[in-house]
Amino acid sequence: MSYSVKELKDELVKTLSAEYGYDASEATILQMYGTVLTVVQQKLLQKRGEYTEKMKNSDQKRIYYMSMEFLVGRSLKNNLYNLGMEAEMKEAVKELGFDLETIYEMEPDAGLGNGGLGRLASCYMDAATTMGYPFTGFSIRYEFGIFRQKIVDGWQMELPDNWLEMGGFWLVPRRDESKEVHFDGEVKEEWGENGLKTIHKNYYTVRAVPYDLLISGKDSDVVNSLRLWSAESPSSFDMGSFARGEHVKSMESGNRAEAISKVLYPADDNIEGKSLRLKQQYFFVSASLQNIVQVHLRTNPSLDNLPEKAVIHINDTHPALCVPELMRILLDDYGYSWEKAWDITCRTLAYTNHTIMSEALEKWDMTLFRHHLPRITSIVEEINRRFCNYVYNNFPEKRGAIGSMAAIGDNQVRMANLCLIACFSVNGVSKLHTDILKNDCFRDFNDIFPGKLTNVTNGITARRWLNQGNPLLADMITGLIGDGYVHDLSKLSELKKFMEDDAVLSRLGEIKRQNKERLGRYIAEHNGLRVDPNSIFDVQVKRLHEYKRQLLNALEILHLYLAIKNGATIQPRTFIFGAKASAGYYMAKEIIRFICAIGDVVNRDASLNGQLKVVFLENYRVSLAETIYPAAEISEQISQAGKEASGTGNMKMMLNGAVTLGTMDGANVEIHDVVGPENIIIFGMNAAEVNELGRNGYNPWNVYNSNGYIKEIIEFVRRGGLDGKNFDTIINYLLQNDQYMTLADFESYRQAQERVAALYQDKRRWNQMSLRNIAESGIFSADRSVQEYIDNIWYKNC
Repeated sequence: MSYSVKELKDELVKTLSAEYGYDASEATILQMYGTVLTVVQQKLLQKRGEYTEKMKNSDQKRIYYMSMEFLVGRSLKNNLYNLGMEAEMKEAVKELGFDLETIYEMEPDAGLGNGGLGRLASCYMDAATTMGYPFTGFSIRYEFGIFRQKIVDGWQMELPDNWLEMGGFWLVPRRDESKEVHFDGEVKEEWGENGLKTIHKNYYTVRAVPYDLLISGKDSDVVNSLRLWSAESPSSFDMGSFARGEHVKSMESGNRAEAISKVLYPADDNIEGKSLRLKQQYFFVSASLQNIVQVHLRTNPSLDNLPEKAVIHINDTHPALCVPELMRILLDDYGYSWEKAWDITCRTLAYTNHTIMSEALEKWDMTLFRHHLPRITSIVEEINRRFCNYVYNNFPEKRGAIGSMAAIGDNQVRMANLCLIACFSVNGVSKLHTDILKNDCFRDFNDIFPGKLTNVTNGITARRWLNQGNPLLADMITGLIGDGYVHDLSKLSELKKFMEDDAVLSRLGEIKRQNKERLGRYIAEHNGLRVDPNSIFDVQVKRLHEYKRQLLNALEILHLYLAIKNGATIQPRTFIFGAKASAGYYMAKEIIRFICAIGDVVNRDASLNGQLKVVFLENYRVSLAETIYPAAEISEQISQAGKEASGTGNMKMMLNGAVTLGTMDGANVEIHDVVGPENIIIFGMNAAEVNELGRNGYNPWNVYNSNGYIKEIIEFVRRGGLDGKNFDTIINYLLQNDQYMTLADFESYRQAQERVAALYQDKRRWNQMSLRNIAESGIFSADRSVQEYIDNIWYKNC
């Protein structure tokens, strides 16, 4: 499709009149916002209709991607870019007296995710759609997302993120395709004509109402959909209770149901939060699988061939209930035998593991699980019984490992084990991560199911993170090598021939400077702080967690601050943080407060002569990342080695020319391999050394007593150097409870930061490092990742 300025202008005028009853001269910016989104949505619906009709006669295998998060960010700019009509829309809007950039800024980020997991899912949807694959995402239509972060006196405050008020334009309701999901009740076994049948009784019902978010692809005829389920009660109002004067009670059933789709990841430091999380997971899994089965049966006589026609991919353990729920549907709704149902289930489901950390491998208390999901519990118990018997009878050498491999143990349901038992494929998300899964975490499973564990290194959509987020750099690259990289990111390697071209290197530095100035304007507006674009922009933006070690970065800032106060002169630095801490994660919130306190002291100290600034950008999100990444010069990827499965922020900053400062962890290992040791700054222990130190007994007091810098920093904080604020929690953590060995890596990190300062002084060399990182980033394309999933997992059995 192609659109002229006149055609779009006419459609805007017509829609504005039909929707609001105004012409452009009378319309408000809010009305024009709604009009532009409506016109673009109509284009998507038209393409979606044409694609759906085409798929009716297609035998192409369908991909269903199950994820609690899809961090899609803003949709308007992305859709205009993909549809090839951004320039024409900008001019049409301008001729009507409005500015498209202003309209872009009015759109909220969709409140459907939190971090890398959700953004990865969205990158894969974008890539698969561009590449022409039928890819449907399933998740929850969170009314308030996770939360809008506000920093008040250093404390993170969680406010409702009412994204639907302005972002709901993109959602297409499909109430006619609603599904019922059943909770609580009891399970009875009854004999009938066809033998023993399991009956779920006395449950309460929640209605799952679908809303479709249409996903466009670049230069593609395909429009896929992200189906989001909203929870409602079939009987949300009890007239009898209301008539008796029990007005609050009359709405209880509606409130109980609607709570399921209110907020992403409710705090789980209490039983109510745990209960709600479990119900969220089953709610969207059950509704989605019912939907998938319904779609399949429209063109197939039975579910016998489901594995040949569909693959259902479990993204992390949140949707692991796909395993027993698919079994329930096959057993209870369609009368399959256990053996046949298990065969279909095992050949249909695949699973991506995103962590090796035991606390992130979800486990559910059996009492809670049985209360809310009695039928699912009986199925999981039978899966576990049969698996344990299978191992005992066929692998006598593994009998001692049955306890750790079982789906049920220590009165808990182990969701990762459930996936490993059932799914035909289990993949890690970086080479290092997958090696750890095979050789450590899931070694016994790997021995029993050889070939099941595989690797697909994560990828990102450069069309979003380069072409849309960094148009200056994209234009330069297109001018040098053409635009073939838009659909084949490996073509960025052609930039290596310009490594000695001074004009190109100089232009690259100018573009970075302009992007730093843009971020500087944002910081001035939102933080009231002026930062120096001549300083190094050192960036660490990601979810706040102890293992990601924002604390290590904070300690280095204090070291530099104290060095300046003692008379040293440093290469000017601006340290930029962005991170949300889970609402119930106290230590993560303390780390935010610690970073903000450091910023308060550093930023007002005039004696530093502008050599050091610290910025914490609140409410980190996709649209803010699109401003941060192009400006980043140092990409902080400093997790303890062996803990970060992959990371994608490292890939996005690399694509935008930042140099990675990091440990040999996650995808940093693969970045190191492609750019070479001279174009990345590696420090600290590797995974083997971390494990060895752990076995020998890590004692942070030994590090404290042997390193004068650490002692100086900690005593400065202990004496109240941060405006007299008490951070004993941080100090005690570092000296007593830090399983991520922050102090052990500090000296190596400090020296690495010195190397950064020395390298940055040679601007030509720095720009060469930057260009090399851009040129080698093609390996981290989401298109490559999706193709590997297609070839090695999703279409392998076609």
